[in-house]
Amino acid sequence: MKISQQLIDEMVAHARAELPNECCGLVGGGDGRATTVYPMRNEFESPLRYKLDSKDNLRVSREMDEAGEEIVGVFHSHTKSAAYPSQTDVNEAQAWPQLIYLIVSLQDEDAPEVKGYWLKDLAITDAELVIE
Repeated sequence: MKISQQLIDEMVAHARAELPNECCGLVGGGDGRATTVYPMRNEFESPLRYKLDSKDNLRVSREMDEAGEEIVGVFHSHTKSAAYPSQTDVNEAQAWPQLIYLIVSLQDEDAPEVKGYWLKDLAITDAELVIE
């Protein structure tokens, strides 16, 4: 997926703002390109798990429709661990196996890391992020 540094920075800023809890949101775009980051509330308000807020999900769906975007990714943060999917992440991703899952790691707050993965059939595969 092609993604701008600005969108990466927006995800990192959302992750930092939500500390000590995990952040989450959706990425809109199309044709292999991310164009918009949609920060959302973590319904679990937890440092260990996330759930996209259902009210935010409705709002974001409308905004994407108006912008002519589709959901191309889901993002969330890991507050104390690496940017690698947990078993919970893998299990819960089976609802949207066609999306790229982006993880923002704040394990080292001074050097946040963002990585992408395909999480299909309970398997983890690296997704190439081309940062523009």
